[in-house]
Amino acid sequence: KCRTGPLDIVFVIDSSRSVRPFEFETMRRFMMDIIGNLDVGPNATRVGVIQYSSQVQNIFSLKTFFTRADMERAINSIIPLAQGTMTGLAIQYAMNVAFTTQEGARPLHKRIPRIAIIVTDGRPQDRVTEVATQARNAGIEIYAVGIQRADMNSLRAMASPPLEEHVFLVESFELIQQFAKQFQDKLCGVDMCVEREHGCQHSCVSTPGSFYCECNPGYRLNVDGKTCSPIDACADGRHGCQHHCVSARGSYSCRCRPGYYLSHNKRSCTMIDYCSFGNHSCQHECVSIPNGHYCRCRSGFTLQPDSKSCRATDLCNGVDHGCEFKCVSTEGSYHCVCPEGQQLQADGKTCSKCGAGHVDLVMVIDGSKSVRPQNFELVKQFVNRIVDLLEVSPHGTRVGLVQYSSRVRTEFPLNKYHSAEEIKKAVMDVEYMEKGTMTGLALKHMVEHSFSELEGARPLSHNIPRIGLVFTDGRSQDDISEWARRAKESGIVMFAVGVGKAVEEELRAIASEPVEQHFSYSADFTTMTHLVENFSLNICPEEGKGETEIRSPCECEALVQFQTNTVAILQSLTEKNILWARSLAQMTARLEDLEKQIANKK
Repeated sequence: KCRTGPLDIVFVIDSSRSVRPFEFETMRRFMMDIIGNLDVGPNATRVGVIQYSSQVQNIFSLKTFFTRADMERAINSIIPLAQGTMTGLAIQYAMNVAFTTQEGARPLHKRIPRIAIIVTDGRPQDRVTEVATQARNAGIEIYAVGIQRADMNSLRAMASPPLEEHVFLVESFELIQQFAKQFQDKLCGVDMCVEREHGCQHSCVSTPGSFYCECNPGYRLNVDGKTCSPIDACADGRHGCQHHCVSARGSYSCRCRPGYYLSHNKRSCTMIDYCSFGNHSCQHECVSIPNGHYCRCRSGFTLQPDSKSCRATDLCNGVDHGCEFKCVSTEGSYHCVCPEGQQLQADGKTCSKCGAGHVDLVMVIDGSKSVRPQNFELVKQFVNRIVDLLEVSPHGTRVGLVQYSSRVRTEFPLNKYHSAEEIKKAVMDVEYMEKGTMTGLALKHMVEHSFSELEGARPLSHNIPRIGLVFTDGRSQDDISEWARRAKESGIVMFAVGVGKAVEEELRAIASEPVEQHFSYSADFTTMTHLVENFSLNICPEEGKGETEIRSPCECEALVQFQTNTVAILQSLTEKNILWARSLAQMTARLEDLEKQIANKK
């Protein structure tokens, strides 16, 4: 047996009319003798047979039979075509059809030798040189066997080099069986894997006159042609694993991350539902996550420190309740209330307006870099909530706005707008300044400019309260004490509102007495709505009380009241003067008596 390794062999047999029937029988015998000494099989040598004359007929392809018995039966059943001799056409068929992978030829990268054995007895009736060259360039090794009348030049044009090893001429059909043994030796040659030190890491495969190395399944041959490396089946990215791909000798398996299990398709991963185990002990809801679970409470409830039980949430601090004055939480709900003397409106959120007293209000807001744009929008909303509390009009409450950072800018003075709608729109159009925090400079600007009659403040003689509200989120970069003092000395009632990193000492220095009623603080911009409630209690004077009762000095009732008060004060002073005169006379008399007694003793 020829055991030099697997081959892909195709016999190309001339069955033209010049080959007589008994001569064709010797050609059958020649093919079966060669096959009889080959190690045939799907992983060993594969054999195909075609016959040709004026046309080409496929007897069986390389993938058809893998036993000698099946091949011999097919060869014995061949009926010669008995027509012309189109050898070039047969070579073309062998190249384009017989040696394709679809017909059973092993891929070229496997380096299995492709051998065509052409047996002919005459001169070709078509051209063979060009097509034979194409076949050889395609990796087909051609043996040309001529019998009796064959043309030597044609044989040499067809065969592969070296010609002395690939061209054979047999004198008669009777001698072809003797030639089969000689050709068998030529085809098989010596086992180069045995005769030489091949150096193959895994397997050595002999070919006629040479050998090549082959790797075990799951490995690929390295560029040195001898050593082998494991095939990383995950590297090409076509594995389809959702999480991880694990290579294993040319194959792979998918693996999931912790907390997941592999689905039935062996590629995708599904998260383990830990809540389905039934041992989570969550009072409300259980939520599965990779590697575990956590408990979650329904809306209106807060998870307790044990991470399992739930309690009703203070919804006033967790939702945008919209209450104008104050929000009161109840279990799972909330409601709005108004300050004493005011009624809750039909919307369930707003209160009756602060209309009993009128003020000149200037709000000074911090526009420094630390506030950040999103929080500055919340500050503007805070300002508008305060505006909603006021009855704004030219003769009622007037509102001005100042923004400061490293510099100070009047956004609009007290006399600019005459309705709450105009003011609120102007507030929302204010652009964020950024940069530093010069609170002292802002207080100076407020005292010298914002409360001037030029910018709309009403004269002090009108007894209109002047209120300044300073909003800041951090420590001032300049001194505030002097201008905070001057503001209060000039009659401005100062309110200080701090958020986040605002300094309590500075807030107290800005605020008027009593300080506790004039300064407020919130840890976060999103929860500062309660500051509006504190502020509204102090800027909405109750009707008819103290210095916040605003009346025109020109009103007749006010003049009468003034006269009445003046007369009462004068009468009181007169009575006190009479009593004082009587006391003085009594003391004078007693002094005179004492002087007389001293004189008598002398």
